[in-house]
Amino acid sequence: MTDDDKAGDASDAFVFSGTWRDYLPIALANLALTIVTLGIYRFWAKARERRYLWSRTRFIDDRLEWTGTGTEMFVGFLIAVALFTPLFLVLRFGAQAMVLRGQTGPAALLSLLLYLLLAFAFGFARFRALRYRLSRSYWHGIRGGSDDPGLRYGLSATWKTAVGWLAFALLVPWAMTRLWNEQWSAMSFGPYRFRADVQARPLMGRWLALLFSPLLLVVAGSLAGFGIAASVAGGIDASPNAVAGAILIAVLTLLGIYLLFGLIGLFYYAAFQRAAIGSLSLGGIDFRFTARSRDWLLLFLGDIALVIGTLGLGICFLGYRHWSFLIRHLGAVGEVDPSEVTQSATHAPREAEGFADAFDLGAI
Repeated sequence: MTDDDKAGDASDAFVFSGTWRDYLPIALANLALTIVTLGIYRFWAKARERRYLWSRTRFIDDRLEWTGTGTEMFVGFLIAVALFTPLFLVLRFGAQAMVLRGQTGPAALLSLLLYLLLAFAFGFARFRALRYRLSRSYWHGIRGGSDDPGLRYGLSATWKTAVGWLAFALLVPWAMTRLWNEQWSAMSFGPYRFRADVQARPLMGRWLALLFSPLLLVVAGSLAGFGIAASVAGGIDASPNAVAGAILIAVLTLLGIYLLFGLIGLFYYAAFQRAAIGSLSLGGIDFRFTARSRDWLLLFLGDIALVIGTLGLGICFLGYRHWSFLIRHLGAVGEVDPSEVTQSATHAPREAEGFADAFDLGAI
């Protein structure tokens, strides 16, 4: 098989056949019911949305099927709230009470424990959400999942994220790639385990560009401020129009630097997603992801235009847009014989991604 053939096969492996016209009644009903129920219906709305998106997604020769329910996700959310809310409140208000009593040392330690708890909860939630989604996703009657409860991943996410940022943020790509590999390597689909081996080194150039771009903000702001102060103090041109023009230039400069910072961040994020998904393999299948920075930029600009242009109503279409974007750029290369794929022996959790919903973690 030639490289051109492989590229063609990769792009044809996943196909999304949904249309916005078909999805419109689902989106509007979900939005209305979520508003009427003060947000409670969003769990059932998410389940209904996924049933539609999965059913319109074909992988090789069969469509995907979503079997999760809103009740599962709602119960998971309640469990998350019951477990973490009391502990969070104790640590939060306990630290404030210690500060008022002058016990700054113990208060600082308690605050540190609070942030570590939140970091662990975020990592734990992300792992459990992926495990649940795979366990409710079927292809040829076969599902995915994991027997790992996610506790080790939560601890790993806590210390790796801390190390990544405490080392002047230089090790953040290392933390992100290691955690991606750990999370996906604990998952399986049918009898096959996922393999992930994304490396941080190819991403470092883009990360360093992102990391040091705020220096441009500081330099530009300092130069603009110094120029204005020198012009006014020296009496070179202290007219109101000159001062207003200088301030306008300074503001536009700062906005330009912020825009540059966002674009560089998108530049890094796009590279990470291509490398991370491109490192995934399952059995004899290797995955590909082709979305580049320009594609992500158009997606986000389209989201903003949709939400603003519809006075907020378009937010109910974002899930559809993001799933369509994912499938459109997702590919796979390799061979798989559906007749040889057996059912997964992993445990299917009864409760869903309540932790992820509690922290508003996205599916993708």
